Amino acid sequence: MTLRFLTAGESHGPALTTIVEGLPAGVPVVKAAIDRELKRRMGGHGRGGRMRIESDEVEILGGTRFGLTLGSPVALLIRNRDFANWKEAMAPQGARPSEGSARAVTRPRPGHADLAGVLKYDRTDARDILERASARETTARVAAGAVCRKLLAEFGVEIGSHVVALGGVTADTRHPIPDSLNAAADQSPVRTLDQAAEQQMIAAIDAAKASGDTLGGVAEIV
Repeated sequence: MTLRFLTAGESHGPALTTIVEGLPAGVPVVKAAIDRELKRRMGGHGRGGRMRIESDEVEILGGTRFGLTLGSPVALLIRNRDFANWKEAMAPQGARPSEGSARAVTRPRPGHADLAGVLKYDRTDARDILERASARETTARVAAGAVCRKLLAEFGVEIGSHVVALGGVTADTRHPIPDSLNAAADQSPVRTLDQAAEQQMIAAIDAAKASGDTLGGVAEIV
């Protein structure tokens, strides 16, 4: 069977969900290990205000028993704390509230999925699009990835990553990659192995944030 995952949920909706299908039986899947990866996702310099609201924690709803997979799809749920502030605007059921309460978005943002989404799905409120095309959705992907890490670990495979460039600042990558790549990269608030480049990257992030801009970068996955 092919290994695949499917996510559902909106940024300010009640929760994000993930279904991971195709795992064999007997793979250890432990809540604490998934929560650890969710916490790693929330770290780093320059994070937005949403990270101060959420405290992501997974609920394993199906597909495991006593910490081992059953061979059936694994169902995971991460609740959105911020939904408490969006219950009227993001209610999954019921009548649409007034425009003010619905927090409608009618001016598409440049560089986002807003315009393409409202045209593709014939919507008048870009919130129908942006709530799904949100960085918040990556929480569900991280949970799925944490489960897949456990499968790879059974074969002695470990995955790590680090930032090699950000905002025009390039890290020195001539040194050997450490055995525990993630542990080393996580020591940096921008997940780079080059301490000199780290300070320049932080400065670039702060300057972009002050001017209302964003930065691109390059990460290497090993």
